[in-house]
Amino acid sequence: MPSPKHPPKRATSTKKAPNALAKPVRPDQTLAAIVGPEPLPRTELTKRVWAYIREHKLQDAQDRRRIRADDKLRAVFNGRDSASMFELTKFVNGHLA
Repeated sequence: MPSPKHPPKRATSTKKAPNALAKPVRPDQTLAAIVGPEPLPRTELTKRVWAYIREHKLQDAQDRRRIRADDKLRAVFNGRDSASMFELTKFVNGHLA
């Protein structure tokens, strides 16, 4: 018999709703040129953007926190020629449908 101080534990549901990072989101046309048009979780979007940056060697050699923009990335950066890695998420979030 359970004591009054320690009531029996309730069974929890095994299925949880996906958190905001795991929920697939659809990129707009500008971002889709870099990561593809299919809906992806935000974590995968970030991975693909970084893969694009590394593949095209867009990280500044002296200041690795700066990302230089090529034509596709400039559209994501709203016309800016460069951005810091800390601003990257803000720009990506602005291009989600």
